[in-house]
Amino acid sequence: MPELPDVTVYVERLEALVGSAVLERVRLKSPFLLRSVAPPIAAVNGKAVRGVRRLGKRIVIELEGELFLVLHLMIAGRLHWKEAGAKIGGRISLAAFDFSNGSLVLTEASTRKRASLYVVQGEAELAPHDRGGVEPLEATLAQFKEKLLLENRTLKRALTSPHLFSGIGNAYSDEILHAAGLSPVTLTSRLSATEIRTLHRVTKSTLKKWVAALRAESADSFPEKVTAFRPDMAVHGRYGQPCPVCETLVQRIRYAENEVNYCPRCQTGGKMLADRSLSRLLGSDWPKTVDAWEEEHPERVAPKPAPSEPDA
Repeated sequence: MPELPDVTVYVERLEALVGSAVLERVRLKSPFLLRSVAPPIAAVNGKAVRGVRRLGKRIVIELEGELFLVLHLMIAGRLHWKEAGAKIGGRISLAAFDFSNGSLVLTEASTRKRASLYVVQGEAELAPHDRGGVEPLEATLAQFKEKLLLENRTLKRALTSPHLFSGIGNAYSDEILHAAGLSPVTLTSRLSATEIRTLHRVTKSTLKKWVAALRAESADSFPEKVTAFRPDMAVHGRYGQPCPVCETLVQRIRYAENEVNYCPRCQTGGKMLADRSLSRLLGSDWPKTVDAWEEEHPERVAPKPAPSEPDA
């Protein structure tokens, strides 16, 4: 799912492309994309764009007359900038937004169509689409701490709760927690003041780092490589690959449609984590430490680099 860094770059590029354009019409290929009834979708035709903003993981296009298009890409939704009037054929295409200078095509590469589009009138009607999470790049330490300790949750759940933190999802929460050296299953109530300060600082630095990287990647074009799995990530999507810090193989636990990726040595003091279903299945056979796991799976231990030869 596109998260804060990805959506930020989408918004910036859209602002540059359509900030002074007119939305001539919206073509819907899938009627299930549109989740609102009033105002009708035809109400946006011919309206000038007044701005583009991010609202959590949503993209909001503001039009004249206080009309707003609220687009949530969900997991597999992606945007593509095309020539004006571009066709929207193909099974993954859902809609096209025809501006006076080009067409924005929405696709969703999933059999389960979850992306959504709402048309709302006025800021008051837009407000319910804001889940209430604090903006992590703007939050002071006090604001961050207040949200973090609002509920006693695991760190993974807290960071990805949209009513606590805006725009952070599965991918960047993994990266943040690895950079902070914190276990994803640590309860927020058990954090020390030092750990909270570290998490606040690292959340900002990690998100800023990725915003800058994605900006550079699409500096002269529209972002076409939006993905939650990037080769230069530390742990997310890197199960079984060496941690860039200590070279221990990255581990994971799965739940529902998500997974947690972590380094046992950097984040959990060598402890191997397991979800409840896995724990019930394996019981005492589940290795409790990364050392025990490496003893059982020597073929999967990351090779250590050969020592360098001393200078002659």
